[in-house]
Amino acid sequence: MNALATADVGALLQLVPVQRAGLALLLAAVGLPVIGVIIVGLDIMPVRFAMMHVALLGIAVGLLTGLDPMLCALVACALAGAGVAPLARTPDGLSGAMGLLMSLAIAAALLLLAVSGVNASGAFALLWGSILSVGSPDLVVLGALAVAVPALFRWRRRDIGLLLYDRELAQCSGVPVRALTAALLVLVAVAVAGAIKLTGALLVDALTLLPALAARRLGSSLKSITLWAIGIGVVVNLSGFLLALWLDWPPGPVLVLMAGAVVLAVHLVSERRTSPWRAPASASLPSSH
Repeated sequence: MNALATADVGALLQLVPVQRAGLALLLAAVGLPVIGVIIVGLDIMPVRFAMMHVALLGIAVGLLTGLDPMLCALVACALAGAGVAPLARTPDGLSGAMGLLMSLAIAAALLLLAVSGVNASGAFALLWGSILSVGSPDLVVLGALAVAVPALFRWRRRDIGLLLYDRELAQCSGVPVRALTAALLVLVAVAVAGAIKLTGALLVDALTLLPALAARRLGSSLKSITLWAIGIGVVVNLSGFLLALWLDWPPGPVLVLMAGAVVLAVHLVSERRTSPWRAPASASLPSSH
């Protein structure tokens, strides 16, 4: 039976949609886990939910106007990421801005769908994803992220490291905090929108946040955390996709469960391996005794 299943997987891998899906997951594993490092570093967990709702609004606009819904979702998320940056004076302000954005976006999307009479099933399909429907435009977006995100980290590694460690320290050190925060938020927003088609909006954490959470336990610097996140993303995405093909299960949940298992396993590593660059600032202060 195992030989038959292996043969079936081999036959599936000859199909163009399956090959595109595998390539998309490989590209996603390079760029999206680094986005997860940004989300964790800036402590903006609500950003995923906010951008999911903004993507829903973009898809609704696309369905209403006849434009490509996913393209509209990408544009909407990029604009939202850039627009919310000025509201982020502090990490708390950034989280609050994301909450406001999420509420406004879902309200506007639901109102638009109700008033226009557009069939909402196409918009809400993004909740579940459709990895085998990945097309050339999706590969272009994921490929661009796979190049742009690591390149930005390599180019501005010091500035990004300072920003993720302490916003005020970064500003005092001459880092262009507002511009860099805006650029990172745009990348996060576009990445979340680009990942939705692969796993669905509800499971996008498998490609972004979970590899970053595991990498934080294994890396001792921003560079090593980034490399660990990419490595974990590649292993989880490709092995999870192959396992899903072998078992004939939906890829999204399999990827989430595998990534979650890696995070739980990594958390068995000693606490001393926790990254120092994101440790609480109070931990670095000398003792008064």
